[in-house]
Amino acid sequence: MSPYLTGYAEILADVSGTGRRLTRDEIEARRALGEQAADHGHTLRTLVRAHLRATQEDWPASPRHPDSVLAAVEQAVDAFAEGYERAQRLAVRQEEAARREFIDDLLYGRSDLGRLAERAERFGLVLSRAHAVAVAEGPEAYDDTDPVTRHVESALIARFGDRHILLATKNGQLVCIAPGDDRDVLLHFAKQAHAATDGSRVAIGRPRSGAGGVVHSYEEALNSLQLAARLGLDDPVVHAADLLVYPVLARDRQAMADLVLGALGPLRDARGGAEPLLRTLQVYFDSGCTAAEAARRLSLSVRALTYRLERIHQLTGANPADPLHRYTLQTAVIGARLLGWPEQEI
Repeated sequence: MSPYLTGYAEILADVSGTGRRLTRDEIEARRALGEQAADHGHTLRTLVRAHLRATQEDWPASPRHPDSVLAAVEQAVDAFAEGYERAQRLAVRQEEAARREFIDDLLYGRSDLGRLAERAERFGLVLSRAHAVAVAEGPEAYDDTDPVTRHVESALIARFGDRHILLATKNGQLVCIAPGDDRDVLLHFAKQAHAATDGSRVAIGRPRSGAGGVVHSYEEALNSLQLAARLGLDDPVVHAADLLVYPVLARDRQAMADLVLGALGPLRDARGGAEPLLRTLQVYFDSGCTAAEAARRLSLSVRALTYRLERIHQLTGANPADPLHRYTLQTAVIGARLLGWPEQEI
């Protein structure tokens, strides 16, 4: 007889003669057996089938209270299933806690690297390989149980199966960790996250080796999201490798502030302040210095755009159409976005 049916036949025999219901101790004993069965990896379907078979084999001969025996079977099986499900829920919570702890340690660079590598294998990552991290930031904060998270995860599994991919959430953002040589995974993640979150922006860090490499790639992705927001980039997907020049420009903040104020400060004397003309310069440079395209993006006539460029020339002494002046102005425009000027004093 299965160890998880211990005492079951005796209960049926006693109930058959007395018509009583199960005692509190008997119910708790069935729950405990259910928990043990779950802990040892048995399926609930198999265990219920075993109870039904035992009921048939141990059915009392000529029971005085057959209805009570059936009620006892129901009580016993229900208590057993309750214990089984309780153990399963506890196991799930423990697994979720272990997964969350691992993700926190991995993305923050905590824990012993050897131990971290061992734990990583449990979650499908081989940290001896290079990995890249993508981070998606949507209009809302997301957690591991959010429908958006489940949708993106299902889409990745359906497309790539088990390719050593880890999807998680951190600080309300979606995070995808994938092998650095499998670019398609992160691009598909970006596509799915952008669609599922109704227009999120996704940043992808550069591939890095080892556990420390995951941290660096993650931080690059976070910094790229911040840079994209400050620069007003329209691209839904930004790559850290494409933004490397901006941290270099911002490294000497005082020098950048001097450049911005020196090159663009006079724009504050314009009617309406500096912002409209600063926006004009940004769009003009983003359009490849093509007046017609810049005018279209700004919803202006070419004549109106030309007037604005001339006004900028008058105020600053630098001509946006002159290649000798263009680099200084364009660098100053980038610096203004990085520093939040003119909204913020620098």
